[in-house]
Amino acid sequence: MKSRIKMPHPATMFFLITLGIVFLSWISDIYGLSVVHPQTNEVIRVQSLLSPESLRWMLRSVIPNFTGFAPLGLVIIALFGLGVAQHSGFLSACIRLGIRKHRRPRRIILWVIFLGILSNVVGDAGYIILLPIAATLFHSVGLHPLAGIITAYVSVACGYSANFMLSTLDPLVAATTQDAALTVAAYGGHVGPLSNYYFMSVSTLFIAGIIYYITQRKLLPELGEYQGEVPVESYKLLSRKERRALNIAFFIGLLYILVILFATFSPWGILRSVNGGLIRSPFIMGILFLLSFGAGLMGMVYGFASGKYKTDSDVIQGLGQPMQLLGVYLVIAFFAAQMFACLEYSRLDKCISILGADFLLSLKVGGFGVLLLFILFTAVINLIMVSATAKWTFMAFIFVPVLQQLGIAPEYTQCAFRIGDSATNAITPFLFYIPLVLTYIQHYQPQANFGLLLKHTWAYSVSVLILWTLLFVFWYITGLPLGL
Repeated sequence: MKSRIKMPHPATMFFLITLGIVFLSWISDIYGLSVVHPQTNEVIRVQSLLSPESLRWMLRSVIPNFTGFAPLGLVIIALFGLGVAQHSGFLSACIRLGIRKHRRPRRIILWVIFLGILSNVVGDAGYIILLPIAATLFHSVGLHPLAGIITAYVSVACGYSANFMLSTLDPLVAATTQDAALTVAAYGGHVGPLSNYYFMSVSTLFIAGIIYYITQRKLLPELGEYQGEVPVESYKLLSRKERRALNIAFFIGLLYILVILFATFSPWGILRSVNGGLIRSPFIMGILFLLSFGAGLMGMVYGFASGKYKTDSDVIQGLGQPMQLLGVYLVIAFFAAQMFACLEYSRLDKCISILGADFLLSLKVGGFGVLLLFILFTAVINLIMVSATAKWTFMAFIFVPVLQQLGIAPEYTQCAFRIGDSATNAITPFLFYIPLVLTYIQHYQPQANFGLLLKHTWAYSVSVLILWTLLFVFWYITGLPLGL
């Protein structure tokens, strides 16, 4: 299905956005746009990207910007493991084992949605690992593979703050909230990692329901039947040899998991941080590599046990299989990396965010009114500044103390921020993983662009933002506890 939204190739789009950032930084510098950082009182002035100093910076930084692009190494490492798992036939065998003769699309959709929402336990791994698997799952039960990518993508993006479990984000934002709350002398409370736990647990089911409804009623009918060139494997029963190979691979995978858990949670605990915690620990920081290595290990074991692999050369071939996909991704990522670097160097994002916050607080609408506007403000700012921890680092010191003085507890301000911060993740071109998402989509539809993605994701973001905010209003009015 072709998109009616005419947009350039993703690489060209990022290049044009970079030119727009250069122009805006030049205009802002001419008019002396500057703000004061609320935490450090540092004066932040927009840096023109057309100044001699900036032009020298651009030339020096082109290669470091690309090689230092945060998702680049993560994507390559993750696809190594997935490449072996797919090339060996392990992923195909797992799907055939799970689907059997009964094609149950609804069950597949729900599994993808919940896995996407819950994936924030391991940070951003869902963007990299789940999307191609979701496409294969949807394709295998007769659904459009793009629907699998989009459903997984919006589940990871829009549900980034919701979970039944403690995610990597919870302790980070809670620590910042606590520091901001302590700037008010009379505050004697404590904001911990579980301060929004009850609300976010219920939100997990709530958001899953929204995404499932839109997928069934809007996305799947719009995409229709897949007519692309990527073939779908016809279902066939697993042979006795394949079942034996799967059992061996699962056994090795279980042993691998037990070793990782022992190395993390036992008294030995070499995968914990130096203070014994999990925040910034080798386990958390290396979780994507651990997942990729585990997938590759099981794929390799399956390959040898099933007879698909004979020598180490077969394994290397599996590792190299994703390179064709990575070729397109690297081109898009190069231009995206320059765009992100220019935006950060110009400081446009911080200036616009702080100016918007000052304007919002100048409105006289009462404490709860400001809280609701804060959700909308965060959702809008998230379109240009997507890092949750970076935004909250300065926004907390603006909004938490002011809303405290208006009678709003810090944990409510934090919860409002997380709603707005998650809802619009799916529709911003500034998300770090957009180049990868577009690469996955182009594998099934070569002419696809950001316009196609936006066409199918805006309804998710708008619906999640509105309905999740209404749930938050109900929670606030009824006085239900947000968490522990």
